[in-house]
Amino acid sequence: MKIVCRAVVLLFLLSSGTFPIVFASPVLSSGGTIDIGSRGDEVRVVQKLLADAGFYAGEIDGIYGSGTQRAVKEFQQSNGLTVSGVVDKETVLYLERAGGEPSRYNRSLLMRASAYTANDPGCSGFTYRGNQLRRGLVAVDPTVIPLGTRLYINGYGYAIADDIGSSIKENRIDLSFDSRAEAFSFGVRNVTVYILD
Repeated sequence: MKIVCRAVVLLFLLSSGTFPIVFASPVLSSGGTIDIGSRGDEVRVVQKLLADAGFYAGEIDGIYGSGTQRAVKEFQQSNGLTVSGVVDKETVLYLERAGGEPSRYNRSLLMRASAYTANDPGCSGFTYRGNQLRRGLVAVDPTVIPLGTRLYINGYGYAIADDIGSSIKENRIDLSFDSRAEAFSFGVRNVTVYILD
């Protein structure tokens, strides 16, 4: 019964976008780990935390495959953890704290930001690099910011340069949102973009 209640709470947190405690997962609370081949809600939570920290561009599907493992290894390396590709309690603790502004970055750019969604006219719903479009994946001019670069954008959060656009040139950046309401609310504004890689 406890496992069912935890699963219901975890599903509610997943649907609301709120992830206060990852250790609600029976795997992690019992001292276990998440690794290649793992599936389920705890993997979704890890993928969401990695995406929010700007390390994961793939689909949040609850399947721990090579893309998730690569993101975990990059996160572990970036945070001075043992690079194993295995999610243990220490990795989760660092993931939970990863949401703040970056303390280190290579350079910063003042850019003009606009907003878009997967449902906009002319948008295929996928990025140039083939990922399903969602918040945290942004369009850039690859001559200014190479595709795959990790970014932090004031007023938006962590992101990955994953898309391009015909009007996205030089100091323009297009930020993806999950809903049109969010995109309209953001509008067009100047932002500081921190290049993390």
